[in-house]
Amino acid sequence: MPTKRPETRLMPYARLPRRYHDRHIAHSTVDAYGRAHWLLTEHDPGGVPAHPYDAVVVTVGDGVPYETHLSAVLAGFPRLEALADDGFVLAAARSRTHEQQVQVFDPLGRCGVTFRVGDAIEHLLADESGALWVGYFDEGIYGDDELSRPGLRRWSLSGEPLWTYRRTRDAGEISDCYALNVHRRTVWACPYQRFPVLEIGRDGGMRVRQNSVQGAKGFVVHADRLVFFGGYGADHDRLVDCRLTEQTVEALTEGRLSRPDGGALGRRRVVSRGPRLYIQEEPGLEWTVLDIS
Repeated sequence: MPTKRPETRLMPYARLPRRYHDRHIAHSTVDAYGRAHWLLTEHDPGGVPAHPYDAVVVTVGDGVPYETHLSAVLAGFPRLEALADDGFVLAAARSRTHEQQVQVFDPLGRCGVTFRVGDAIEHLLADESGALWVGYFDEGIYGDDELSRPGLRRWSLSGEPLWTYRRTRDAGEISDCYALNVHRRTVWACPYQRFPVLEIGRDGGMRVRQNSVQGAKGFVVHADRLVFFGGYGADHDRLVDCRLTEQTVEALTEGRLSRPDGGALGRRRVVSRGPRLYIQEEPGLEWTVLDIS
């Protein structure tokens, strides 16, 4: 069993400027370059918008926050991701097989490409090459959309499938992509049921490490260190510090993660990028960070 360790506090990272606080936050993310983005609308577009709508993305990085206005957005329950050229990708988390659920916007907010990646998107993260990594949850994997069934896929920005998870004896099938970490051009995943740690390299080769930590919703990696965050029930704020070997993930110490002020974490979403774990609690105005590098 891992030994216990003291509480770890998050650090403040990025905050939505106050002048936007009256807008609806449709989604938010932190990209491969550490920039935080908020997708804002006048009203909640809902699950299936009746008409295309306009939105604005507010980006907070090293300089002055700036806006990108997007026109003719189609996505209900949108997932937002930013690209290196200052463009954006929006995808509807839920979709039917006849719907073009992904839109690629250029830096001027114009949509140039639409395509499908499958129903039930849990994670949408771009790597530094601009390719999209999509992890799916169980309703897509066990639904009627063949695109979602593998559980984890890589797509080009034109909708071409570049990599698809295939079941192995060591890893089994993916029933839900619980945690995904995209850093530069290396990708790590920890899926349900067996919770193996998958490392996918630039060439598409995959290494499987056996792991005993269950239910984590995010994790970070630096050198031979891996730290899991989250778990079931009372373990929702758990941190498990681990060592990577050639074939296993060895749990060493266990603790808790808290807000910068020491308070308990509430409902939140997580983005994992290499050694950085970004956390955004409701109502979504601020990102905090744990950096193990």
